[in-house]
Amino acid sequence: MDLNAIAPCGIDCVNCELFMENGNRQAWERVAAKTGKTVEESACLGCREGGGCVFFQDCKTLACSRERCLDFCSDCRDFPCSRLQPLAEGASFYPHNYKLYNLCVLKARGFEALLSEAPRIRKLYYKGKFKIGAGPQEDS
Repeated sequence: MDLNAIAPCGIDCVNCELFMENGNRQAWERVAAKTGKTVEESACLGCREGGGCVFFQDCKTLACSRERCLDFCSDCRDFPCSRLQPLAEGASFYPHNYKLYNLCVLKARGFEALLSEAPRIRKLYYKGKFKIGAGPQEDS
């Protein structure tokens, strides 16, 4: 199990265009231009190895998971906590809201299940349509 594939908070790093293993130099160049970092510094190693997101290094959720010696927030006795509270602000751009769902999949079905489902979850979050009572629907 490669824990770097999924952040402690449930973000599926393995599907992010900034994840180093995905080799997306164009994405790293965009981040470098926005942050003033080098292209190499903009290639994300994942939270566990890189010490946090390439956009900021002071992640309270990562610090909490390390302090409690947890692989994932879903392993915590306080799960879900206020750090995982969904918000409408930025929901169309930031992956914050779907990480809670990812953690629920992880807790219910395990790491391998989340790895296999994460690309579909990410796609539905950004491109799916919501139907009341039925949840996200594939965009047809």
